[in-house]
Amino acid sequence: MSADQPLTADDVMGMFAESPFIAALGMEVTSLDGEAGTITVRMPMTPLAERGKDTNQFHGGPLASLIDVAGDFAVALSVGGGVPTIDLRVDYLRPAFGPHVDANAKARRVGRTVGIADVDVVGADGKLVAIGRGCYSAKRG
Repeated sequence: MSADQPLTADDVMGMFAESPFIAALGMEVTSLDGEAGTITVRMPMTPLAERGKDTNQFHGGPLASLIDVAGDFAVALSVGGGVPTIDLRVDYLRPAFGPHVDANAKARRVGRTVGIADVDVVGADGKLVAIGRGCYSAKRG
């Protein structure tokens, strides 16, 4: 991987496997299009992600983390590696219930220094549960 070489699905899955945080939340890539700057990341319901014991409802913290990871990698696809988060905005629209949620991220613009990604989080029922926008450095690091 280099800054001038886009990430492949194998690259991203390898980076996910190497991250204890991403692994703890059970996140996985379900689709990726490097040319379009899009990625879908799935997060299963786990005790770590659950709002309250036996509620089957996702806590907002893991949802925000999912948005950040998906947005980061949408930008990372074009810069060749993980990028630092500059700013993150999350709007929660309705409660999210298991067995999983999917984050659909799209890099809106990746410039010389900053990249912007928009992320929609949908529940297993297909309903939109949260939206987010991340601002990331366009430099690997």
